Amino acid sequence: MNGKELYSLLQAHFPNEAALSWDNVGLLCGRMDKEIQKVYLALDATGEDIEEAVRVKADLLLTHHPIIFSAIKRIEERDYLGERLLRMIENHISCYAMHTNYDVKRMADIVVSRMGLENLQVLEPTAADGQEGIGYTGDFKNSMTLGECAVRIKEWFQIPDVRVYGDMQQEIRRVSVCPGSAKGMEDCALAQGGQVLIGGDFGHHEGLDCLEKNISVIDAGHHGLEHIFVDDMADFFAGYCPDISIYKSKNVCPFRTV
Repeated sequence: MNGKELYSLLQAHFPNEAALSWDNVGLLCGRMDKEIQKVYLALDATGEDIEEAVRVKADLLLTHHPIIFSAIKRIEERDYLGERLLRMIENHISCYAMHTNYDVKRMADIVVSRMGLENLQVLEPTAADGQEGIGYTGDFKNSMTLGECAVRIKEWFQIPDVRVYGDMQQEIRRVSVCPGSAKGMEDCALAQGGQVLIGGDFGHHEGLDCLEKNISVIDAGHHGLEHIFVDDMADFFAGYCPDISIYKSKNVCPFRTV
């Protein structure tokens, strides 16, 4: 498939316009008219994933998180970002990112579907009509304890552990979910009746602040909920571009708890 055709298809489902203003999405490296026969999917454009993309002779590295966020003054091998970009350029691998546009259009929908949440309300609206945005607040069909919810989060998203701020015996039913970083989202969650905020990137002080505001926290890590991007996009290509060969990152959690 020609690159222009593929990118038009991706734009139809995950338009750049849906991304937040600070984000950097779309084609970040490569030529628009390059033929795309092999796509490598990853959450991040790490050095390891780029080397795997080189090994399988991928034409496109499609990631959730953009490899380029801010202005670059030079691209050379002594810089870790420059080295990764050079490896892709030298091997004719294009790089395309779908970040907050994918969050708005797809990410949270998959998450709440796995969790079985009902009565959904957009957590942080980004569209004028309030119907699209980042995350959701919703209800479990039946209440459960905070501890039970934490265990189920591990099961639903196949992650080894989570961190919990709050009373493990607290009965909860209405929860707010923000895949990726959920820092600073507690006020939105509280305004919608959320009893617990589920997401990632909570530090010590953010966790304590949430408890002071009377909302519990389940920190699943930034990777914990967002790794679903890889399998979901593999399904997307199978449905829309069956002639394109898909390779997937090993997609393991980047840290270990010991």
